[in-house]
Amino acid sequence: MNPIQPVPAEPTADTVLADVAGMLRTVLAEYGDDDVVIGMSTTFNRDLELESIDLVTLAGLLEERYGQRVNLAEFVAGMEFEEIIDLTVGRLVEYVVWSLKTDRAG
Repeated sequence: MNPIQPVPAEPTADTVLADVAGMLRTVLAEYGDDDVVIGMSTTFNRDLELESIDLVTLAGLLEERYGQRVNLAEFVAGMEFEEIIDLTVGRLVEYVVWSLKTDRAG
């Protein structure tokens, strides 16, 4: 497992995408599927076929990396079912970047 790197001073979509992709590979490794290509348009449901328990694991990894500033449960709580089904890695990355910048500005 890679050592945890400090959160960049100015988070960008590229740095957060790299972090999130690494977390997703950790989750997918349990299924022996950790070499999948993960990009901004990758969907959690159709492309990665993640189950709800996998999202709970991802939420824990996000909190471990970014602290309570990034709350996946809170993020998806405001979504309709179809939005959750269609959720992309890019939308999560945008949320993480926004959360980190908002936290720094606050």
